[in-house]
This record gives sequence, C-alpha cells and structure tokens, in this order.
Amino acid sequence: MVTFVEVDHVDRVFYLPNGGKYIALKNIELKIKEGEFVSLIGHSGCGKSTLLNIIAGLDQASVGGVTLEGREIKEPSPDRMVVFQNYSLLPWLTVRENIALAVDEVYKNEPKGQRRGIVEEHIDMVGLRLAANKRPHELSGGMKQRVAIARALATRPKLLLLDEPFGALDALTRGSLQAQLMKICNEHNVTCVMVTHDVDEALLLSDRVVMLTNGPEAHIGQILEVPISRPRERLEVVKHPSYYNLRNEIIYFLNQQKQAKKRKAQQIPAPLVTSRSGLEKVNLDIGFMPLTDAAPLIVAKEMGFFAKYGLENITLTRAGSWNEIAKGVATGKLDAAQMLAGMPLAMTLGAGGKTPICIVNALNLSRNANAITLSKKLYNQGVRNPADLKAVINEYPDQVLTLGVSHPTSMQNLILRYWLAAGGINPDQDISLSVIPPMEMASQLKAGNIDGYCAGEPWNYMAVHEGFGFVAATALEIWSGQPKKVLGVREDWAQKYPETYLALVKALLEACQYCDEFRNREEILEIICRPEYLDVNPVYVRPGFIDPYNRGDGTEPQELTGYNQFYLNKTNYPNRTEILWMVTQLARWDLVPFPKNWVEVIERVCRADVFGAAARDLGLLDIGWDDPIHLFDGKVFNSSEPIEYLKSLEIKRNIRIEEVLI
Repeated sequence: MVTFVEVDHVDRVFYLPNGGKYIALKNIELKIKEGEFVSLIGHSGCGKSTLLNIIAGLDQASVGGVTLEGREIKEPSPDRMVVFQNYSLLPWLTVRENIALAVDEVYKNEPKGQRRGIVEEHIDMVGLRLAANKRPHELSGGMKQRVAIARALATRPKLLLLDEPFGALDALTRGSLQAQLMKICNEHNVTCVMVTHDVDEALLLSDRVVMLTNGPEAHIGQILEVPISRPRERLEVVKHPSYYNLRNEIIYFLNQQKQAKKRKAQQIPAPLVTSRSGLEKVNLDIGFMPLTDAAPLIVAKEMGFFAKYGLENITLTRAGSWNEIAKGVATGKLDAAQMLAGMPLAMTLGAGGKTPICIVNALNLSRNANAITLSKKLYNQGVRNPADLKAVINEYPDQVLTLGVSHPTSMQNLILRYWLAAGGINPDQDISLSVIPPMEMASQLKAGNIDGYCAGEPWNYMAVHEGFGFVAATALEIWSGQPKKVLGVREDWAQKYPETYLALVKALLEACQYCDEFRNREEILEIICRPEYLDVNPVYVRPGFIDPYNRGDGTEPQELTGYNQFYLNKTNYPNRTEILWMVTQLARWDLVPFPKNWVEVIERVCRADVFGAAARDLGLLDIGWDDPIHLFDGKVFNSSEPIEYLKSLEIKRNIRIEEVLI
C-alpha cells in the first residue's frame, strides 16, 4: 500500500493545572493511501477528534508526528480542509460568498474568472444552485452542511477531514448528504478521514474503520476492512453478505470497551501505603527458571536495582518447571515470576482446561535466545531444515520422531510447530511432541529418549558442546525479535499494589538495560551461573551471550549480536501485535479457542500503560512498534484480520471461535 498519510507513533499529552498530566492518545500508528476513506470510531473521550485535529495541523502531537506525502504536518494548510459538525459558516455571507471566501484565500493569485468558476462548480457539486444567494439563516441544517463541504472541497485539498459532519442532522437529510459525499469522493478520488459515532455511517462510507479504545492512553484496538466495492448505493451496502457481520463486529468492539470501562471503575482499591518508600508492599517472592534470560531478575537483586526502587526484601525462588511457576503465581505463593511469553495469555484464557485467571504483562524481559536442536543421528541422515526432516519422516514411516518442548503454551512450542508446519510436517500427526522441563532437555536427547527439542539457552549449546546435538535453527532465523520471557503477575495483585508493581517494572527495566551493556556481560555471566541461580558451567552460557555461537553443524561459529536481547530495539515494550499472533497460534493448534473478544483479552493481558509510566519515570522511550510480523517462510501477520490469517495457514486443527469469559 502506497502511504499517502502516515500517523507515526503519535501520543497526545495534556498537562493539568494541578501539575499532573492526562495522556489522551498513546502510540497511534496508521497509514492511509490516496483516495481511501477512513472512519475513526469509539466511545466519547477516546480521542477521535484530538487525532483528527493533529492530522489537520490544528493541534500538535506530544510524541511522534503526521506526514502527508512525506512532509511533516506542523500547522493548518489548505491541503487539509476540515468540515466540523457545527457548519462554521459566516452568517452575513451568502452560500456563494462563504465558498468564495475560501477559494479567494487559497487561489488569490489566480484570475478572478477562474476563481468564480471554481465556486460555481462546487455550488453545483453539492446541489445548491437555487440557494446560492441565500444566507445561512435561510438554510436548513443539511444545506448548511453542504455549504461547508463545498467550501472545503473548493480549495481542492489533498485530504478532507470530517468531524461528525452529519451528527446534528435528521435521518433523511443525513442519508441524502452521505450519498452526495460518496458520489463526490468517488468521482474526484478524495482522501477522507471522518470521525463518527454512527456504525452504519462508518460502514456505508469507509474503506476501513479504525476503532479506538477507551481513554486515557487510547490507542487503536482494531482496524476493520470493509470489502464492499465502489461506487456504493445504500441498499446495496445493506444487502451485502458481509454487512451485518461487519456491523456486529464494530458493535461488539464498542460493547467490549463499555464493559472494560465498567470493570475499571470496580477495580480493587489499593491498600494504604505502609513503607517508607511509598510502596504498598516491599517483601516480594519472585519465581524464575534457571535459564540465561533470567539474568534481569538476578541482576536486579544482586546489583541493587530492586533496593534502589524501595523493594527492600526480594526473594528469588528457583522453580523446577513452568507448571510450578504458573501454580505459584495463580495461588498467590509467588508475587510475580519470569514467565514464558505466551503464559499470561494462556492462563487468562484457561488453556489446558484450567480455570481462567487473568495474568498481566507490563514488561518483556528478553527476546530471541530460542533454538531448535536436533540429534546428531538426524544430522547424519542429512537433516538441515524442515524439508529435510520431512524427507526423513517419509523415508522411515515406522520411526516416530519425538521432539521436546518446555510447555504447551510456550513460544518454543509455537515456534517449533510453526517451523515444522512450514516444512509440510503436521506436528500433531507426523511426529510426537513431549513436554519436558528445559533443564532435562539435553540429558533426554543424550539418552536417546527424544530426537530433538526447542528450548532456551544454555540447553541448546550444551548439546552442541557435548557432541550429541546440533542447532538446526535459531530464533534469529525463524522470527528475529520474537518475545521470549515476560514478567507475569495476577491482575488483582497489580490492582492491589499499583505502586509496588510500578517500582518492580522500573527496577527490572533498568536491570534489562544493564544486561544489554556488553561490557557488563562477563560480570553477569559469573553471577547467573552461581549454584543458587543457573548452577551451570559458564562454558555452556558464553556462546551467544559473549562469544560466537557454534551450531555444531560444521559451519564456522557465528557472531549472534542480538541472540540474547534484554533491552535494545524496544525489547521491553509489551506488544499487542505479538500477543495477538500468539493467540492465533494457540487457536491454530486448538490449545484454546480463538477468542471472539480478542481485543478485550489482549487489553487485559498487555499492560502497556504500566510500562509507559515506568519508562517515562526513567526518561526512556515509552512506545514500541506495531509493524506486521515477518516470519522465515515469507508469511506476514496482519493484525487487522487475525481470523483470515488463521484460515490461510495450510496445516492446522479445526479452529474454534468463542467468546471467552475472563
């Protein structure tokens, strides 16, 4: 899509008289192509008009910006004309004179006759020839709005901006004017952005409907494509087979936002602050698994980052399995934990038939550092990639290969399944998958009980170093930047201890930054390998953490700079697009139904607001990215159409779509 208008990670912050601030818009990213009609819809207070004013140049973004044909918008200009709900006509001028006022200003260097011709053309365009000499008080509401539209179009803008232009009109007049606007936009290829509360109006006029979440920190919750060809007639639109499904989807989104607002009003009040540091709770028990990417937790404790933010007594509890981690947080035994990227989502959705419990994530602790390790036997059989593995499976149909994953809802399971399916291997039919704690992976492979696994470090390199495995693919090759571990806490815990939660995120964010300073890596290596933490020989941790990475496949060791990523490249931002991709993969393999209310689910799990508050307190960039996700097989994940994406995947189970009660 050729970008005509680009809204680039826009925030709008209003500073309050009491010294506080209100974040109206957060991380708005939108690309509009020439000739497209885009509607903004959402509940009152979600920042629709604020966003429109920023695009118009009537207001300025606090962060980010807007470009039109590659040029930044900094102030109002005739190439962007706004039609307001209240008409904004000068009462002492006629229809012709109101339109001429704009034309004469924009085209003041053009001959008078040419300017007059433009005015007359646009009077006819909106059907006001018989009223050309009337003043506003002699016109109906619909006629006044037609004058406003004619005045805006007469300057021949590149972009027409409409702020609820038909909201004050009766139904008959509104319908007539909508039809005229459709005709004008089609004939003249006008690019439009319109704010509306009217679902039917949005569907009638739009190519895409952009749905905004509730404020504060409103952001784009969903973008709906309207696959109805142009030119459009109202009756044809209503009779279109997709119309009512599209309408219901918008209404469903708006209802979910209404429920979210009610739920927020009923949140658990925070207890009285009892500590000198201003925190509700300072003694925390945090769970972790003995993996390289537990480094931020360990560093935060050992280097004093927890203490710096008032968390006086932190106990790091080493777990033996991910199920132990999940149970500890669910029961309240653990205040927080290092979790697999998909675990908060899976626990919230009740994966595995368990009772749903809302777990939230405000911080990604690490990215990458996953790998697929296979046995040397498979290497000797010529396996280097999924296609080679498929050939071995076909050649030896009686030999059932078993591959290990650390948890059904782990990124390792999702990535391994994706890698296999891309090679034509059905992970539920062609092989056997076994859940094994990561610390046991290498020993199970060495004993011949499994033929490979997908795990985090240091368990991949251990197999390489000991000579019984090789790395067939790293995270950098499958999906560079994939989320790996996150900080998980119960939603009710986060509500009960908001200042403690914020301090915890700040401490770990600073620890993540420390971990990605390469000069600190030798010191970190010594700390994390201690018996109370990873309890492992540092030789297994060094590759990919400090030293070049040896894959054990006969190739030269590789400098994998971003393999263990803790802070750089917006590592820590909890990204909604990534979480939605994980939802599609969990549903793809029928680990959970695809939630019809997926926007609500992701809003509950992904606490970008808490991350933003922590980052701003530290003077760090508090936004991430929402670009499409590109995986190694060339498929692109479009977050606007997750169900269509699911349907496009060739190897999958039957997809269930259900509303999930959380």
